[in-house]
Amino acid sequence: MSSNPEKTNNPMLNLYDQRISIYIHFPFCQKRCAYCDFVTYAGKNHLISRYIKAIMDEITEVAKGIAPGTQVHTIYFGGGTPSLLPEDSIKKLLGLIFSKFPITPDVEITMEINPGTVIPGYMENLLKNRINRLSIGMQSANDSEIKELGRIHNFAQFSETIEDIKDAGFRNFSFDLIYGIPEQSMENWRQSLEKAIALNPPHLSIYSLTIEENTPFWKLLEEGKISSPDDDQMADMYELASEFLLNHGYHQYEISNWAREKADGNLYSSIHNLQYWRNLPYFGFGPGAHGNVAGVRLENTSSIEDYIRRSKIYDDHNFPLSFATETWKSISKKEQMEETMMVGLRLTGEGVSEVEFQQRFGVTPTEVFGQQIEQLVSQGLLERISDDRKTIRISSKGRLLGNLVFMEFVGG
Repeated sequence: MSSNPEKTNNPMLNLYDQRISIYIHFPFCQKRCAYCDFVTYAGKNHLISRYIKAIMDEITEVAKGIAPGTQVHTIYFGGGTPSLLPEDSIKKLLGLIFSKFPITPDVEITMEINPGTVIPGYMENLLKNRINRLSIGMQSANDSEIKELGRIHNFAQFSETIEDIKDAGFRNFSFDLIYGIPEQSMENWRQSLEKAIALNPPHLSIYSLTIEENTPFWKLLEEGKISSPDDDQMADMYELASEFLLNHGYHQYEISNWAREKADGNLYSSIHNLQYWRNLPYFGFGPGAHGNVAGVRLENTSSIEDYIRRSKIYDDHNFPLSFATETWKSISKKEQMEETMMVGLRLTGEGVSEVEFQQRFGVTPTEVFGQQIEQLVSQGLLERISDDRKTIRISSKGRLLGNLVFMEFVGG
């Protein structure tokens, strides 16, 4: 790994005829949530215009290295609070991306939305600017829990935002929910699920609370003011959500994600996140963004000020590096296989295909990870499916012990 963006000599730079994804990180927030350990900052909105200029420079620099035949099929605005982005900035960014990259006709363009940050007419403008999917941070339907998490909205405001989204014409949107909030009861969790589906979201992402270092929750935990989530109760909450959502027409397609069917029978899955879970290439633009392109894993500087400063210094970087690259690492074939198993097994239905794995790497998962796979199958944590894909996937039991399953493929 290098601490400086030097030239790469990686031979795996041919992205010919691959569908790739773009992630744009917007690190600005009105207020940091109590559980958040992402690269986000409050009180720095005065830097937004300079950030926009810098990220456009980064996109322009990296786009020069795109191989013929490469197509972008998903774009994702994450944060932070991307819904603080001015309309003209969204228009500029997407206009630049469409001019610099080949884009598929069915491109999925997602923006994360925080209730309490949007003004009248904003949703309609997002549609005009080609945003066609929204991800909205609900987290809870209980106002005391929402406040404890450090959110700036209440449930009534969240509900109003969803009505605005529907009135604007959005048909593809997702809610985020968190379970394991300090002092959260099973009844409160059930009520959050009930109130969420009453608003009829096509997609739901449900996460257990993880208390990370250097967050307000971590400080409260150290001071003894809150307790760590109870593992048994967390498992009960996960099982409750799984059963509840199944009974209300949602299909689980990933450890933490559920979707309803579209009219054509396909699911309202997050195509962008499927890119990650299939271990396929993606660009990351902006402070703190990560990328995985052409056999190289990259991470940008996390400082907004440093990111802007670097954008003003001309240097020549080999694709896929840019001025913003803080660290990078070439990924070996073995590491790529391990990562493909780890993330692919998160896909509860799709899993990992022996056939597709062999087409990609020249060997089957059984040839590389046979011992781990058979051990996990014997423990009832993985299962083999006798279909054309020769699927290996995580079992219902394994979903509760996912991290233990995934770690079996690290250094195997």
